[in-house]
Amino acid sequence: MQVAVAGGHGKIALRLTRLLSVRGDSVRSLIRNPDHADDVRAAGGEPVVCDLESASDEEVATAVGPVDAVVFAAGAGPGSGSERKETMDYGGAAKLIAAAKANGVPRYVIVSSMGADPNAPGDDTFAAYSRAKGRADAELEASGLDYTIVRPGRLTDEPGTGLVRIGEKVGRGEVSRDDVAATLVAVLDEPGTVGKKFELVGGDVPVDEAVASA
Repeated sequence: MQVAVAGGHGKIALRLTRLLSVRGDSVRSLIRNPDHADDVRAAGGEPVVCDLESASDEEVATAVGPVDAVVFAAGAGPGSGSERKETMDYGGAAKLIAAAKANGVPRYVIVSSMGADPNAPGDDTFAAYSRAKGRADAELEASGLDYTIVRPGRLTDEPGTGLVRIGEKVGRGEVSRDDVAATLVAVLDEPGTVGKKFELVGGDVPVDEAVASA
């Protein structure tokens, strides 16, 4: 499988790249900072410099290339303001949707957020983040692509357990980035997740089993 990962230097993305490359898949990692290229190569990916915020739709499509699937694991990150939530968490995802369509890439998996809501009330940064994520999810659902929306709970850097809980609503909880990455791999492998949206936290069900039942 050939996969393009947006936000390729992110903590989830690097873990995903390692998992995919170890089993022989090809990963094109879209990164904004060329200084991150060596980290991507060390994880087994091919770094492609592309700033999703400033690049045109055509430039993003070129960066994505002829792949089988795309994964949006990018984001404005902690400490960023409301404007960047809009341009990155929504705008970046929207540009990747356009690139997938332009390149004939059918499969799109997005790392969203528990509580994503295009109509989230409030003027604070978290509300802006929830709206941006919600708008990205809604646009993906309407895109006609074979999508899966993964909404993890609070992310941690604890070692993965390989055990998760998945459902339409699972309640607040934590999940390790290791287990999120493993879930994304399972989602890419499982055709039954196409057209599905689910929340993800740590649990007691093996990742593959949980994804298969999603």
